[in-house]
Amino acid sequence: MRQAGPWLRAAEGAMLLGADGVPAPTVFAEMSALAAATGAINLGQGFPDEDGPAEVLEAAVRAIRDGVNQYPPGRGTPDLRAAVSEHQRRWYGIEADPDREVLVTAGATEALAATLLAFVEPGDEVITFEPFYDAYGALIRLAGGTHVTVPLTAPDFLPDESTLRAAFSDRTRAVLVNTPHNPTGRVLPTEVLRAIVDLATEHDALIVTDEVYEHLTFSIPHVPIATLPGAAERTVTISSAGKTFSTTGWKIGWLTAPAAIVDAITTVKQYLTFVNGAPFQPAVAAGLRLSDAVFAGIAADLAAKHDLLAAGLLAADFDVMRPDGGYFVIADTAPLGFKDARAFCLELPSVAGVVGVPVTAFVRPEHAPGYRSLVRFAFCKRLGVLEDAAARLATLATRTA
Repeated sequence: MRQAGPWLRAAEGAMLLGADGVPAPTVFAEMSALAAATGAINLGQGFPDEDGPAEVLEAAVRAIRDGVNQYPPGRGTPDLRAAVSEHQRRWYGIEADPDREVLVTAGATEALAATLLAFVEPGDEVITFEPFYDAYGALIRLAGGTHVTVPLTAPDFLPDESTLRAAFSDRTRAVLVNTPHNPTGRVLPTEVLRAIVDLATEHDALIVTDEVYEHLTFSIPHVPIATLPGAAERTVTISSAGKTFSTTGWKIGWLTAPAAIVDAITTVKQYLTFVNGAPFQPAVAAGLRLSDAVFAGIAADLAAKHDLLAAGLLAADFDVMRPDGGYFVIADTAPLGFKDARAFCLELPSVAGVVGVPVTAFVRPEHAPGYRSLVRFAFCKRLGVLEDAAARLATLATRTA
């Protein structure tokens, strides 16, 4: 029998295969199916249930009607690349040549995949923080790399400096930095980012950043690691439109990096999706040029949604760990008498009519004990939905008293 290909090994390494080798449903699919079966409110998956700015949506409709429906240029439409360049300059003072240093991708996930496949060879180590977005482990494995993690532990979810330093070695090829962080919502402090730059420089490692929640922070500014001294020449900065503009289904992402790095990533990317989302690219360009007030309003609305859901969780006697940004809040089930968040999440739909996801879905099995009682809830939903969810969750206090 033929040996499994690298894609199968990647899936197996990411715990996507059952013992019989048949693809197993992810925890997100499992919990979503449970929500559908029970009629529970699904706060497990991180996608909005309402549309983003009208200007962005109307620009997409206009592009379709104007015939922007065929292959766009391989690196993305010139206008979107220009808009990304303008965005980086406007918000962060980063200069990125739209022709040489910007690449449009099929969401941030393709940008991550193309980057890792371009630079990671078998035996190379790639560092991430843990918990980590589930695609990271699979992509590192697909590239033939070895996944090294640095724990972010509750309640602060900040890395220990000595542990971070110990994670780097002469085999470190890249460090993947996600800030604002999924699932914890932590915005990594500048001193942590500086330590990463120093260690990456010392070990000649690439820095790859996942900044998809960059505009969704709560009173804490997002600082791209590429703005720090010594970082720009070794950093691939990745973001996307999906989270900011509530258009997760469009899958329009981008990256900026030095030209030689972008060239290498483009060589891989052209054999993945080739191109994507022609009519959505001018729409995203329009979105990136919206006023500061629109971006501030998006973040403020999301912060209010967090406060609403967190109030329901606190009323139910969870320990709630306030995020700095993003779509998610982490709650500890231990005060309710539950030590196993997965068991709790399986019971929650029938008990309170709400679905969450155990944080152990974002960690390696051997590291699960440190996160055993934690649940991630998404608050990127309509206010009415969150009000209902908060009221349902609050009933847990009387049930567990």
